[in-house]
Amino acid sequence: MKIILREDVERLGRKGDIVTVKDGYARNYLIPRGLALPVTRGNIRMIEEEKRRLLRQREKEAKTAQELADRLSQMELEIYKKAGENDVLYGSVTAAELAEALKEKGFEIDRKNIILEEPIKRLGVHYFEVRVHHDVKARVRVVVKKEEGED
Repeated sequence: MKIILREDVERLGRKGDIVTVKDGYARNYLIPRGLALPVTRGNIRMIEEEKRRLLRQREKEAKTAQELADRLSQMELEIYKKAGENDVLYGSVTAAELAEALKEKGFEIDRKNIILEEPIKRLGVHYFEVRVHHDVKARVRVVVKKEEGED
C-alpha cells in the first residue's frame, strides 16, 4: 500500500514522503496513530499545503533567530572571577555562568546552547558561540576581570 507520511518515522521516511509499506502495517499501525495517510489526490494536496506552511514557519523562525543572533553578537559581557598569579583563574568560566550573565542582560539562553571551544581559564577578552537556531549561531564577547579586593 502506498501512503504519505504525516510525521517522521524511523527507518521508513520523513514527513511528506510517499512510501510503500505492507497493507497491515499501514492499516493497523501507521494510519490509526496519525503517522500516515493513504495516497489520494486530496491527501497529496493537503500534505503539500502543510509543507508550504511549515516552510514559511521555519523561515520566520530563522529570521527571528538571526535578529536575536545579531543583537547577541553586538553585546559584551563582563564576568568577575578570582584569579591567582599570571592572571590564571581559580577554576574556569562555565557555560552556566555565561547563561546567567546573558539572563541578567535580558536573554533567556539555555546553557546547553552555549558553545565554548575551550574552557575560559584566564583573565581577558574571550569569545564564545550561542546556538540560537539550527543553522544560526551568534559570537559573543566576554571580558573576564579580576574580582575586587584581591592582590
